[in-house]
Amino acid sequence: MRIYLPASLPELASSSGLTARLVHAVTPALRAALPDEDEEGLEYAAQLLAADDSLDLLEALPPAARRRVVVAADVPESLVEPVEADDAHAPSVVRLLGGVGWSDVACAHVDEAAAGPDVTATLSGDDDAAERLGERDLLWYDVTELAALGRSAR
Repeated sequence: MRIYLPASLPELASSSGLTARLVHAVTPALRAALPDEDEEGLEYAAQLLAADDSLDLLEALPPAARRRVVVAADVPESLVEPVEADDAHAPSVVRLLGGVGWSDVACAHVDEAAAGPDVTATLSGDDDAAERLGERDLLWYDVTELAALGRSAR
């Protein structure tokens, strides 16, 4: 099962991988919410929802590390459990029950450095910055690039 983990740049430098958390995936609830989307569109929606959730991880970080990060990983379905979609959770949310090693990671999607000021402004409640951030595409990184990317944000 492909999952999209909201993450932060410093987490990419971890030698042990990523810890359990709420993540996003193409779920039956997401399919029901977006009935006209194909598989690729559903995966993109789950990735965008994970990017939104990654903002929650950034407030305590220094400005240089404030970039949205989404890690795409493939895990057995037994490693996730459903979370009821409600006002507090998007229809793509599932609970990751265990950690994810780097060997399970396919890639990561990360804001370019220039997005940092909009991330910081969004965290301060600036709606215009949030709109600009929502229009930005995340950059694709191969798993072999992630540790160096994480170390560069310290």
